[in-house]
Amino acid sequence: MGISSGLTSARGALRAVASRSQTDRPHWAARIEDVKNAVMGRALRRLHWDLRLQPFHGFGSGARVRVLAKVLYASPGTPADFHDQPVHDMRTMAVRGWRNFAGQVAPHRTVHVLLGEQQFTVRADRSGIVDADLEVALPAGHHEAVLWTAPGNEVTAAITVVPDEAEVGLVSDIDDTVMVTWLPRPLLAFWNAFVVHQSSRQVVPGMPMLYQRLAREHPTMPVFYLSTGAWNVFPVLERFLYRNGYPDGPLLLTDWGPTNTGFFRSGPDHKHRALARLTAEFPMMRWILVGDDGQHDPSIYAEFSRRHPDQVDSVLIRQLTEPEQLLAHGSRRPREHAAPLPATPLTLEASDGHGLLTELQRAGKISS
Repeated sequence: MGISSGLTSARGALRAVASRSQTDRPHWAARIEDVKNAVMGRALRRLHWDLRLQPFHGFGSGARVRVLAKVLYASPGTPADFHDQPVHDMRTMAVRGWRNFAGQVAPHRTVHVLLGEQQFTVRADRSGIVDADLEVALPAGHHEAVLWTAPGNEVTAAITVVPDEAEVGLVSDIDDTVMVTWLPRPLLAFWNAFVVHQSSRQVVPGMPMLYQRLAREHPTMPVFYLSTGAWNVFPVLERFLYRNGYPDGPLLLTDWGPTNTGFFRSGPDHKHRALARLTAEFPMMRWILVGDDGQHDPSIYAEFSRRHPDQVDSVLIRQLTEPEQLLAHGSRRPREHAAPLPATPLTLEASDGHGLLTELQRAGKISS
């Protein structure tokens, strides 16, 4: 009787483990991607390809810094800093976006980081992305972290440490807010990401001036660019922002590849998580949230405002024109009439940066 009971319990435990493993099993697309990465990695190593790092712009407070990068394979002889081109090098401006999608990632690689006088060891995820929070004390301002996987392939990553006295921060969407892209339409998204020269991308009128004016009003204000775009287009976006006079700041992008739960990552979920993380990192900061009414920004910012009313300074929404609305989601009307923004905090809407600046001046948020 005891043996029978024990066997029954064992079978139940095995079924529970099996059920749990099936639940935790990655999506089939993610499993295919993992196999592809493993096969390609073995082939490239046999061809003596090396690991290279693409650094992204990190940030942090005086006690903790977030370091971001991507580990990729590169052909023999490729300079270690092949992705680390200075944004002021105008010869690198006019490149087609497809080149940024042609690399092979190197998952789960060990990466070393030298920041200040401390050295850390971190690990890339299954997509080759390094996203690490490091406990390190640094003064406010601009710093550089040195990253490498092996001696000789060191690169530097920009790090912005936000001053403790900063009271206001700016979070800006990118697509159709600072740059006209019509991203939600698959064909146009493909055309913009893979074909169009980045130098031909259109800036939203008045937005650089608006951001520069806000930066003068709040000299310690950090600027974060939050987008559902892939990390692959980081160089394109960074150069576009520099070329058009936007304030420098970290880009918070995502990985387009499959996840444990689906074929693509959820764009709204990415933005919700990024805003929550910024709120936790800078609990005393009040945020100026800038977006457009062609996608989900109004509902995302409305929900964030309801959850954190004391941490929102204002919400600025760029109103797309009817042709832009039609290209963005197939309707001439804004996508989310059913999710009105709350009356508080201050919410302003206009068709471009000039109009938003005028509205801020009328509201007394910026001096005339």
